[in-house]
Amino acid sequence: MTPSEYLTSKGIKCRKPPEKPFNWCSSIVARILERQEYIGDTINFRTTKKSYKNRKLIKNPESEWKVFKNTHPAIISEEDFKLVQELRKNKRRPDRTGIISMFSGLVYCADCGSKLYYSSYNKRKANAASFRCSLFTKDTELCTMHYIRESAIYNLVLEDMKRVFFFVTAYEKEFARMQLDSLSIERQKELSSRKRELEKSKKRIKEIDTLIQKLYEDNALGKLSDERYATMSISLETEQKELKETVPKIEEELNSETNEIDNLQTFIGKVKRITQPKELTPELVHEFIEKIVVSAPTKINGKRYQQVDIYYNGVGVIKQPTAEEWEYQFQNKYLNKKEKTA
Repeated sequence: MTPSEYLTSKGIKCRKPPEKPFNWCSSIVARILERQEYIGDTINFRTTKKSYKNRKLIKNPESEWKVFKNTHPAIISEEDFKLVQELRKNKRRPDRTGIISMFSGLVYCADCGSKLYYSSYNKRKANAASFRCSLFTKDTELCTMHYIRESAIYNLVLEDMKRVFFFVTAYEKEFARMQLDSLSIERQKELSSRKRELEKSKKRIKEIDTLIQKLYEDNALGKLSDERYATMSISLETEQKELKETVPKIEEELNSETNEIDNLQTFIGKVKRITQPKELTPELVHEFIEKIVVSAPTKINGKRYQQVDIYYNGVGVIKQPTAEEWEYQFQNKYLNKKEKTA
């Protein structure tokens, strides 16, 4: 029931009792779903005012918000909150027949990066729901159709999820190792270099504060002319401003890499909670699938082939182990079990 109806039921008078006690306004529901406070965080500086004389609130950009983690007990998990935000970001809109696909908003063109447009309408064939490049529908010269049946995507995703779920459940350690090994040696060297750059930048920002203070004192004591003080302070402030803009970018880059291990553990945990999927549901798809990238079809010996890459939330594309790798994992696990029972 609505808050007004709840208060009325408790004997508390409301200014205007609702005519429809269970009819929530969609904008209020949307605002509730976006409240990060429900996962235990406190968000400050969402709004500001021009001055204390003006009561009008001005919305601040999200980059200016201050987030304080775990300040009070959460009433929903962070996982559920992120899933809801993902569902809201990829809004599934019905086509002209009123049908909504569970894959709408998740399918992308491999060549131009546009989303693939869903259509369940076909004059010549029944049950021929399909996806095609949205840029192609606007201008046929900008991209190719990238046509693919919805049923083909369904079967590909279901089979791939079965493969991945089996691999994670049966060979959890090996799966984790393969995913972590995807971070190349070159990338690790690059990350080390970026960490050193971050430490150097933070140190330099503090040094500039000290230098500006020293310049101010020298100028006040007459050791430094006003003109020289202005030139040097402007130069140092410009350098400091550039460093302060660079530091958050480096931190964000490093955090995204650090989060890979957390994302991997979260993914494994979610897979272990679910048995082998027999069918796909919108909830299951959006919980595990980040995006589906469809390449243009090619013909080889008169047969149509099409590359489809499935990206999983937090871990990306999960490659298929080779027959030799499967054999190695099986033998390794079999021998370990044999040693334990011996």
